[in-house]
Amino acid sequence: MEERLQKVLANAGVASRRKCEELIASGKVTVNGEVVTELGRKADPAVDAIAVAGKPIKKETKIYMMFNKPKGVITSVTDPKGRSVVTDYIKDVKERLYPVGRLDYDSEGLLLLTNDGDLAHKLTHPSHHVPKTYHATVERVPHGSALERLKKGIKLDDGMTAPAEVEYHDIDPDGKFATIAITIHEGRNRQVRRMFEAIHHPVTRLKRVSFGGLYLNNLQRGKHRKLTAEEVGKLQDFAAEVDG
Repeated sequence: MEERLQKVLANAGVASRRKCEELIASGKVTVNGEVVTELGRKADPAVDAIAVAGKPIKKETKIYMMFNKPKGVITSVTDPKGRSVVTDYIKDVKERLYPVGRLDYDSEGLLLLTNDGDLAHKLTHPSHHVPKTYHATVERVPHGSALERLKKGIKLDDGMTAPAEVEYHDIDPDGKFATIAITIHEGRNRQVRRMFEAIHHPVTRLKRVSFGGLYLNNLQRGKHRKLTAEEVGKLQDFAAEVDG
């Protein structure tokens, strides 16, 4: 994916972005053998030959990670308030990783992180149809008719939701709570919580267990692992559907 040249250089560890701008302006940077002095120039480090003072920059290895985000962790790489962020849990990776989409502060479960900006953009595109499955623990046990409303689509303050796949996962014998498995294909802000609020069964715990055909399975809370080639392929297939 093309980005501004100074950002490409900074991400490759050449120098700070401001210093990289100085290197470009001084004529020390080439792209495919051509000297570039314009700060607005864009390049793709995956396909373009970029060099500083004749030395090629380091190619960034694409990394794809699955992380089981705990509740109370910010889906970000930094937080001005000093709160815990997802990258605090991933110290064994040198590459700069970024979350794919978001999980609320109070939500937990499967979160993907990568430095493949192109793939991340496609997977979070507003028109995408990447399925995401959650286990939502709610107050009391919703009647089947209430779940049918979610299946057909329910009106929220930002419009009707698309049909969802919904089924009981666990039911408290005393009727105090139920855990519902719900699969959505959209990415609105706090969507699952708002859907259950709309049927008067507030969510008390929300855990994402699947994203794009990938499953959390036995990955422990706060732990991460690299995706397999097959798993990356599944995500790329969904990204290709967005292009189509």
